[in-house]
Amino acid sequence: MDKSLDEVISSRPRGTRRGTGRRGGAGAKAQLLGTASANPATRAATAGAIKATGTTSAQPADKIIVSNLPTDVNEVQIRELFSTTVGALRDVTLHYDSAGRSKGVAAVHFQRKGDGSLAYQQYNNRLIDGS
Repeated sequence: MDKSLDEVISSRPRGTRRGTGRRGGAGAKAQLLGTASANPATRAATAGAIKATGTTSAQPADKIIVSNLPTDVNEVQIRELFSTTVGALRDVTLHYDSAGRSKGVAAVHFQRKGDGSLAYQQYNNRLIDGS
């Protein structure tokens, strides 16, 4: 090496990156976030609008995730509620933490495809006790 460290650093071009890695570089980021000139509030509003339209999909669902359940609710109660009000169930899975307590989240699989969408429409943002 016949150059000092300062000379090597100053001779290296500024502003260029060595590789784009697995992410695809700035182009992938621009596709994800939109144009760089867009206001963050505008991007957030656009992302929210996409999410809102995606929640009510046209495809019939056979699985729903039920959250914010009380910790004393068990799988039998969930199965009874959805099988009597919506339709036949394939499986109900209540999620537990490492201590064996309920996390308040359950996955409900219906036998027919449209029953998940029906249950979503019927019980979304509603309390289980009927309120």
